[in-house]
Amino acid sequence: MVRVTITGSGTPIMVPGRAGPGALVEVDPDIKLQFDCGRATTLRLTEAGVKLPDIDAVFLTHHHSDHMVGLPDLAMSHWLEQWGDNVSPLEVVAPIGPAADYAASALDVWQGEMTIRAAHTGREGNAAINVSTFAPSDRPQVVFETGEVSVSAVAVRHEPIVPAVAYRVDTPAGSVVISGDTAVCPTLESISAAATVLVQEVFRAKAVPDGLLSDPESIASYHSDVTQVGEMAARAGVGTLLLTHAIPPPTSAESKVDIVNDIRRAGYRGPVIVADDLDHVDFSPHLEQ
Repeated sequence: MVRVTITGSGTPIMVPGRAGPGALVEVDPDIKLQFDCGRATTLRLTEAGVKLPDIDAVFLTHHHSDHMVGLPDLAMSHWLEQWGDNVSPLEVVAPIGPAADYAASALDVWQGEMTIRAAHTGREGNAAINVSTFAPSDRPQVVFETGEVSVSAVAVRHEPIVPAVAYRVDTPAGSVVISGDTAVCPTLESISAAATVLVQEVFRAKAVPDGLLSDPESIASYHSDVTQVGEMAARAGVGTLLLTHAIPPPTSAESKVDIVNDIRRAGYRGPVIVADDLDHVDFSPHLEQ
């Protein structure tokens, strides 16, 4: 079975109950892959029943702070929850550039605190992050493999933030695509083809209240318009749309229905979930859409 859990449905705008962007993909149940690591990711993972040392790898989509600010917390908590002689670093996969650079230095400011903590508790060594990098391309490339699970990445359009990537997790039960932050673009549509679940950000310009954003038109230009998301998902044959990072954030059941209605008018007929934190989708081979 594969479970996709939204560990954070928020944006840079602070909203009660919405952690920073992130999604967890669990496969049968030993493989645990975390995509992005916004504020409160460790809390949401724990609430989802995940033991932090069991995370196989964290994948960063781009170098916006709301997608990465929780990484030091996750790395130190991952270390603190390990005991014995075989303490492992947190594995992070990121595109070459600022996101990878940040991950490599994310624990620097905490070295003194960790040294004191390790000496006090008899631990050896400090928390560590092991960063694996790749050069993003418009052609999907495999960036991680474990068992029968592979993760591919492709460049997407989030300029002026370069690079930005989407990831696809392929498993024997089906596939999950995590769009990250991006405008709808050909590379995103290509990697989303026939995906069982697409974890997709969404921007609904007509619902943005005055004063919410500093420059709505500029921000809209590098996010995914809700109508274009529906059109793309229909063309790509996506099984389930799991919408997150919604701008503006939905504040009621009615506002979620409005998003779904826009997706429907654009032609997509599959299941649509406008996610809150910890909402999840499960699928297995006999349930694959």
